[in-house]
Amino acid sequence: MGERPDREPCTDWKIRIHGAAPELSEVVNMRLLLVEDDTKTAAFIVKGLKQSGYAVDHVSDGETGLHAALGEPYDAAIVDLMLPKLDGLALIGELRRQKSKLPVIILSARGSTDERVKGLETGSDDYLTKPFAFSELLARVQALLRRASGVSEPTSLTVGDLSIDLLTRQVVRAERRIDLQPREFALLEYLMRNAGRVVSKTMIMEHVWDYNFDPHTNVVEACMCRLRDKIDKACGRAKLIHTIRGIGYVVRQSP
Repeated sequence: MGERPDREPCTDWKIRIHGAAPELSEVVNMRLLLVEDDTKTAAFIVKGLKQSGYAVDHVSDGETGLHAALGEPYDAAIVDLMLPKLDGLALIGELRRQKSKLPVIILSARGSTDERVKGLETGSDDYLTKPFAFSELLARVQALLRRASGVSEPTSLTVGDLSIDLLTRQVVRAERRIDLQPREFALLEYLMRNAGRVVSKTMIMEHVWDYNFDPHTNVVEACMCRLRDKIDKACGRAKLIHTIRGIGYVVRQSP
């Protein structure tokens, strides 16, 4: 298939997650439909969503996507606009004409206000422009599913006496505010969303850094060291960030 002018090359994408999965019990049986004809882009999206605990079905054209959306009990759909056989807007419009209430997030390289308005007026619930951080897609999926189920999206995370506000980006431990760089905050958020679970260096690279990040550098260890200095050592409190040798890292109250 020839290159289309609205599509960003997938190799330039920054697909990363710093808003990691909710508790797996929250996403058990949650089934998503991805309608995306770029196979490489779809593979990265599917991988990230599955790592976050979701079941994902992928189709590569609009007609198959419409048939799947109408025939299967999906919890939400992620739909690219430029699709073969039936474009994304036509797909969504047909869903709404057939009274489907399936929550839909549009993916598109077209980011103008008019394009966003058109997508929302057609019946989509959200609109995300390419290129995007995978963390943002994941956060929007989670928010959309929570809205559909009537559950509010959490705005803060807490482990022991450490808390982070996801809206203001403030970090506080034992009533002391801690200033973090953006990457440090992203790393801490990922660890805290997975509190009690060991996450490997590879998982951290895929979720917090770019998907094509060089695995042979020590930037993860360096960032983790700075984060430890600020969260544990500078506060003079019990250690929360632990290294599990040969496996990865975990945030928890007990060693």
